[in-house]
Amino acid sequence: MKKNIHSLGLGIIFASISFGAGCLESKKNQPAPVQEKTASLYERIGGQPAIDAAVEIFYKKVLADKRVNHFFEDINMNKQRGKQKAFLAAALGGPVPWKGKDMRKAHASLDLKESDFSTIAEHLQATLEELKVDAKLIGEVMAVVATTKDAVLNRKPAK
Repeated sequence: MKKNIHSLGLGIIFASISFGAGCLESKKNQPAPVQEKTASLYERIGGQPAIDAAVEIFYKKVLADKRVNHFFEDINMNKQRGKQKAFLAAALGGPVPWKGKDMRKAHASLDLKESDFSTIAEHLQATLEELKVDAKLIGEVMAVVATTKDAVLNRKPAK
């Protein structure tokens, strides 16, 4: 039986995160300090153009990998890439929130293993390295990846 996947790939990887500056209180008779907004991971990796490039390269790697490409046999890859671009942008703190399925629901019908998750994460990291993303930013992205593992693999969160 063929397995379909709706959000494997970068979707495996991401949970929404947001960044922002904390509020600074002004002291009596002193001007309020200027608040600086912390750039989101989305902005720091290059915004939508970087997301678009990453997803295109990423799926070339995934579809060429016999360990995981069977998950995409009956998938409309144009739609899949579009979903992934939107999801990835939202997960990394982009301006548009994700409105699709959550990771647990998106992967509920799949029999995904730890090795599948690791393979997809491996391709994401290789993609970001190929795009010459700074190693520190890659580390941040991969930390986001790790937060989705239990949901993607449909297992109870570790306590």
